[in-house]
Amino acid sequence: MSNFDNLRLDNQLCFALYSATNSITRFYRSLLNEYDLTYPQYLVLVVLWEKDGVAIKDVMKQLKLDSGTLSPIIKRLQAAELVEKVRTDEDERVVRLFLTNKARQLEPHIAEVQNKVACKTNLSSTEFFDLLSTLNQLTNDLNQREETTEKMT
Repeated sequence: MSNFDNLRLDNQLCFALYSATNSITRFYRSLLNEYDLTYPQYLVLVVLWEKDGVAIKDVMKQLKLDSGTLSPIIKRLQAAELVEKVRTDEDERVVRLFLTNKARQLEPHIAEVQNKVACKTNLSSTEFFDLLSTLNQLTNDLNQREETTEKMT
């Protein structure tokens, strides 16, 4: 038995976030199955519904994924005829992702999936957005500290 209260599992912020993430992702997975989508595919579509025609490198940056992880996701979305890859005329090295009509027609259905997930949390609208804001701030703070630490080494 540890002599340190901060080493108790129920005092671990990382474990609380990990557990909550797993629970939410499992619920998303159960709802997205109806549309033959995985959670990572859903996230790529969300990025494109927010702004169509995003460069793949920007999708990687937004979702914090490397190319080895994102490439198969994009290939599956292409096979499902939900996205198209287009090289830009200005710079052929830049590849942009565009939604297909099929993906645009799917958007209202997936918006309802997100509503169901939000309802499942049992948080009020204010609590939901306060939590989201707090988590975004935490992520930004931790990323800034990481960048500062990397510059020092």
